[in-house]
Amino acid sequence: MANSLFNALLLAAVKPSKVAGNGAGGLFSALKGGSSTSGNTVTTNSALKVSTVWSCVRLIAETIATLPLGMYRRLPDGGREGATDHALHGILALSPNAEMTSVGFWEAMVASMLLWGNAYAQIHRSGGRVIGLTLLLPDKMATSYVKERAQLKYEYTFPEGGKRELAADEVLHIPAFSLDGLLGLSPISYGANVIGAAQAADDAASATFKNGLMPTVAFKVDRVLKPTQREDFRQYVATISGALNAGRAPVLEQGVAPEAIGINPADAQLLESRGWSVEEICRLYRVPPWMVGHTEKSTSWGTGIEQQMIGFLTFTLGPWLRRIERAVGKKLLPPQERGTYYAEFALEGLLRADSAARAQFYSTMTQNGIYTRDECRVRENLPRRGGNADALTVQTNLSPIDLLGQTSDGQAARAALQNWLNEPSLSKE
Repeated sequence: MANSLFNALLLAAVKPSKVAGNGAGGLFSALKGGSSTSGNTVTTNSALKVSTVWSCVRLIAETIATLPLGMYRRLPDGGREGATDHALHGILALSPNAEMTSVGFWEAMVASMLLWGNAYAQIHRSGGRVIGLTLLLPDKMATSYVKERAQLKYEYTFPEGGKRELAADEVLHIPAFSLDGLLGLSPISYGANVIGAAQAADDAASATFKNGLMPTVAFKVDRVLKPTQREDFRQYVATISGALNAGRAPVLEQGVAPEAIGINPADAQLLESRGWSVEEICRLYRVPPWMVGHTEKSTSWGTGIEQQMIGFLTFTLGPWLRRIERAVGKKLLPPQERGTYYAEFALEGLLRADSAARAQFYSTMTQNGIYTRDECRVRENLPRRGGNADALTVQTNLSPIDLLGQTSDGQAARAALQNWLNEPSLSKE
């Protein structure tokens, strides 16, 4: 029963429109795409040709891939420190394999989740330690649930040929939003109707511009034409039709009358339909429309944009970041290290393009004794100064935090001088 339920969820994850009445099927064939109610067949490649899908996927994937991802060590006092000496740090933050940088690798992994619903990478180990990660293409991966092992089975078709089963501990599998916690749902499959409608709107717009923004015209003839006459007339109409021939006046001979049979683009609300498709696809990926260039209904006030950016960081990027961090901890760290080491993205990386926000952030952190000035200099790729630059200070006279509540010799001397100046003169007694 459990195995049957999982297989049903597996089919629904990649091709929801084919669950009812579908036979064995298979994950590989299901990943090729499906039909939408608009009649368009939606696949990953065709979906990416829709500018909004392309923009949403690029925005999320590139943003996450360019955030610093590093290893950290938990300290006994509850604090933490960067674990740059850990073997995983260089793999996650610099280069997971010989061919890829960390940016290219995580960009492809996130794009796989956004398009197919699942991201896969082969884990290479030496002596029990992870030494590299190789990207696996989702459309080459076949996944099934093995009841006896109570885990997923991975079968991958390698580009050089040949299919091989990979053990569960050989695969870094990061699922997107899931119904069973094991296999992610494909946004392209579940959004096929929305994306198909966008494709149909693009096709209609292209045809409209190709025809010079004119509806389809039929010509009435008061006689029956011979096949050769009919073909000659069609060729003549073709020479005066289309955007490149706009303005050329047709010559209608006796017994020929034009009649428009198409729908005017304004009457068909073509522009409104395309705008609706943009908003629907943005809703599918939880991306504010203005971030993909759709600013028709966006406010130009700074606070409005700022709040939308905070929402994007919290509700869009946040879940994707946590998925990656938890998967890294579970699949790449040995059990004995999971309580001490962990991976985490640094959201401060998003401030690199905003010098004013970055300066305000550093000012707040140093004036409240959270960062030292040397720590801020390191984040700006500047050398440490040492001395007081490596001391925690607070806003009160910018004193070292461990001297708060204490009176220095200089402060005592200033207090004694102030008291002496304020004493009443003896001559007045």
